[in-house]
Amino acid sequence: MQALASQFAAAGFDSASLLPVAFAGMNGGNGVRDQPIAEVIQLKVEFQTKDGPVVGVEDISFSVGPGETLCIVGESGSGKSVSSLSLMRLVEFGGGTVAGGKLLFDRKDHGVVDLATADQDTMRRIRGNDIGMIFQEPMTALNPVFTIGRQLTEGLRLHRGMTRAQARVRALDLLREVRMPEPERRLRQFPHELSGGMRQRVVIAMALACAPRLLIADEPTTALDVTIQAEILSLIDRLRRETGTAVILITHDMAVVAQMADRVVVMHRGTKVEEGAVHDIFARPQHDYTKALLASVPRLGDMQGKAVPEPLPLSGSDTRTTAPIPGTDVPLLKVRNLTTRFAVRGGVLRRKVANLHAVEDVSFTVNKGQTLSLVGESGCGKSTVGRSILRLVAPLSGSVDLDGVEITALDPPGLRAARRDMQMIFQDPFASLNPQMPLGDQVAEPMWNYATATGTELADRVAMLFDRVRLPRSFMRRYPHELSGGQRQRIAIARALALNPKLIVADEAVSALDVSVQAEVLNLMMELQADLGVSFLFISHDMAVVERVSHHVAVMYLGRIVEIGPRPAVLGNPQHPYTKALIDAVPIADPARRKRGGTQGRPPIPSPIHPVGHAPAPSSYREVAQDHFVLTTDSGFSEK
Repeated sequence: MQALASQFAAAGFDSASLLPVAFAGMNGGNGVRDQPIAEVIQLKVEFQTKDGPVVGVEDISFSVGPGETLCIVGESGSGKSVSSLSLMRLVEFGGGTVAGGKLLFDRKDHGVVDLATADQDTMRRIRGNDIGMIFQEPMTALNPVFTIGRQLTEGLRLHRGMTRAQARVRALDLLREVRMPEPERRLRQFPHELSGGMRQRVVIAMALACAPRLLIADEPTTALDVTIQAEILSLIDRLRRETGTAVILITHDMAVVAQMADRVVVMHRGTKVEEGAVHDIFARPQHDYTKALLASVPRLGDMQGKAVPEPLPLSGSDTRTTAPIPGTDVPLLKVRNLTTRFAVRGGVLRRKVANLHAVEDVSFTVNKGQTLSLVGESGCGKSTVGRSILRLVAPLSGSVDLDGVEITALDPPGLRAARRDMQMIFQDPFASLNPQMPLGDQVAEPMWNYATATGTELADRVAMLFDRVRLPRSFMRRYPHELSGGQRQRIAIARALALNPKLIVADEAVSALDVSVQAEVLNLMMELQADLGVSFLFISHDMAVVERVSHHVAVMYLGRIVEIGPRPAVLGNPQHPYTKALIDAVPIADPARRKRGGTQGRPPIPSPIHPVGHAPAPSSYREVAQDHFVLTTDSGFSEK
């Protein structure tokens, strides 16, 4: 403790005034605080933009001790990720500069280091070894030209001196810990061959590889369904308890905060507005912004007794109101027996040796002005269903009828014309945006392509779209790398709305958004649905959000729909064991009702890869209530 105190004294700070009230890792309950592993003291970070310097964070101070989980929450753009990237000194590679403050890190045998002034050789030894980081966007965190195996073993060989064989064994163990199906095969694959949730699990495995003293988790479960989320949170919690690892968890999911945090830091517009123990923050929030955050959290069960979607209650300046949205009973999209498979190639000649059954005999209907939500584990085929409907991937068989037009039978000119009526909000906003094009031009591009607006009308419509997704008009001159993950997702939503489509396939459209902005965007989507009659195929893993926006819900597992029906029936009276497991795994936004243990008792997820010529049984269903169907064909799911 004396070493840390001397660092504070040399910096001109009073260490006693900067330490938190209590650490989770106290010595035997005697009231003596453990030495913090990391201490951020009056941090200031600036970014240079075309409009001049922008302060990312200013005067931020917090600390985290051994075995403690500190959660940082706030809106996208509030400085959460900037704070964590500063600790890793990665903010400098994104155009940022640590303009003031101290970043003290206890390297144990090497003493306390001020990371703000450490040289790059020291930082290279610390990154991945002493400090592990789970990045927010898994596709941009992984190198697209290297296999998963090479990227997982690189840190182990560099920091731990393992041989190639030893590192491979450890990499397999890590993939099994994060419940990756077929880990041996995944080591040979490239990032683009995995789903978003699978890529996120690889990033988590990389961060845990060297058992770091400090783990920074920036939205670690954003792309994961609730069952895998429970596993990952349990894994992080076990690492914290067994090894004394300190955890800084950055998230917009207040239910995850309630399940994991010892202390909470609330950030708003680059400053810390409140800090305290998790029970105090949830039970007695003091700052108005903290109260607004908690009020915006959708909770599973809030829609009990309500047959149709209703907007979330908003606090603050937003006064938009939308009545409950019944929609119509007129079908817009009819999908029948949709099947999509991908060839698995092997051998010297790269012949097809098997098929990956991504989507198998899927059928459903989306009515005009209504929302059907697809839920299920990452890799279950949700995104492939959406892409197959828009013919972004070619389905093997089946029928897709959009308002009387058979999409699967269209030639290229006909498909181009049909895409005015169907748009997609992609899961990874950074990958779906052009890094070299200003954001205003990217939102205008669909209207340029289809000549739906020109000149002043075009400029006015782009400005209106920025207003509707709650982004300043000055952002029209910015580029994607200058925005946070949540802000980039709002750009993707604005672009999808540009052509006033009849159907929007929203693939995890709000997963990257903090709760307050998420509530605004969900209400915006429902407002558009009420005003324009637009229909949504809403792909999500957030069951509370699904309950809020859906008219109907379909649950997918291993490429099949295992249960489908009206939202009150499926979520209020689930019949399939997998649907029950999904709902049971949903975290509760109440620190007094924490769920521990994840779902470790479940066996590995069966492989969706089958030999060439394998003919699965067709999907058959039984009707358990009106319009509520449950799969009777063997889905491969086992509860135990």
